Amino acid sequence: TGNLIIITSPSGGRKGTLITELMKRGVGIGYSVSYTTRPIRPGEADGQDYSFIPVEEFEKRIADGEFLEYAKVHDNYYGTSKSRVERLIGEGVDVILEIDVQGAADVLKTLPDAVSIFILPPSFEALAHRLRARNTENPEQLKLRLRNSFDEVRRFDEFDYVVINDNIADAVRRLESIIVGERQRRTRQTDAIKDILDSFDASKYIIKEQS
Repeated sequence: TGNLIIITSPSGGRKGTLITELMKRGVGIGYSVSYTTRPIRPGEADGQDYSFIPVEEFEKRIADGEFLEYAKVHDNYYGTSKSRVERLIGEGVDVILEIDVQGAADVLKTLPDAVSIFILPPSFEALAHRLRARNTENPEQLKLRLRNSFDEVRRFDEFDYVVINDNIADAVRRLESIIVGERQRRTRQTDAIKDILDSFDASKYIIKEQS
């Protein structure tokens, strides 16, 4: 089976940009597209960045138990499809979840073996500049996201790894090294190790017969 990799950050941490660049490197990972009720932003594609759905449809999916996790963040719903994640992991694909800090913490309560990575901006000023530069929030929404960031950055110690996003190329390399390294953990290679040990056990008899 594949690994579940959770990547989170405060709003403006550029986790989406990092994941897009990571996927281009061909490291053999899948991406679970989350659902959201927020408006689509310029440059985004429905079904690629997020699946954009109305509030009524989102709440029906909640009632039907379709989400691995969901949360209301900055007055919008975000949720992760349980079936999408289970299908990809079952196919042996490492799956990346790009979710908000609260949603990431909720998934880890249910799936503590998931690999969790917190993207930390280099400073508050850098985060504020990024949020203002993307020009997708009105002044009240911007204030809310900046206010929430004070609490969110302090939750870094709930996650396995911290990547400081001071430079996109460097941060992507760090993410890639974490994902590749996690694949080498003994506990994530039990089936492959068992097959190898079985081959040694079977060979004992051949050696005995030849001696």
